[in-house]
Amino acid sequence: MARIGNNPVPFSEDVTVSVDDTNTVTVEGPKGALTEQIDPELTVEVANDHVRVRRPTDQKRHRTVHGLSRSLIENMVEGVTDGYKKELKIIGVGYRAQMSNGALEVALGYSHPIFFLPPSDVAVSVDSDRGQDDIITVEGVDKELVGQVAAKIRSLRPPEPYKGKGVRYVDEEISLKAGKTAAR
Repeated sequence: MARIGNNPVPFSEDVTVSVDDTNTVTVEGPKGALTEQIDPELTVEVANDHVRVRRPTDQKRHRTVHGLSRSLIENMVEGVTDGYKKELKIIGVGYRAQMSNGALEVALGYSHPIFFLPPSDVAVSVDSDRGQDDIITVEGVDKELVGQVAAKIRSLRPPEPYKGKGVRYVDEEISLKAGKTAAR
């Protein structure tokens, strides 16, 4: 069984971590600040260069939220120091993306263009110079929000299984199905 919750979360000197009496953890760093409410039954201790999460008992519920809370704090520390980034690729004839007035405008084979307004905490950009496919980059400090925005953009036209056209993650591999065979 993994003991993820027992490992301390290290952070550098340019990151400040604070915990208030309601178990709200605030992490501030060079890229921004994040706040997360941790289960009130857990104890969060901040030392000089690391954060440690402790659980009161070995009950199943305490064990599960122990590892979850530690992972959330680690993601917050990584987000304010390095940030998170997801890249999506648009594949298809006539499929394109561009930024217009802070909104992402995509043409994905529908009868109309789709406008997607990203949240203010997330930066979305389009790179059309990398070959024939447009690359959409989603960046931010909150791992959950970056993943959610990238998934929402992908859901506008998921890759179809026969030709692979649509919006996919750059590192995603689509297994294509065989089409109909010619009649003899």
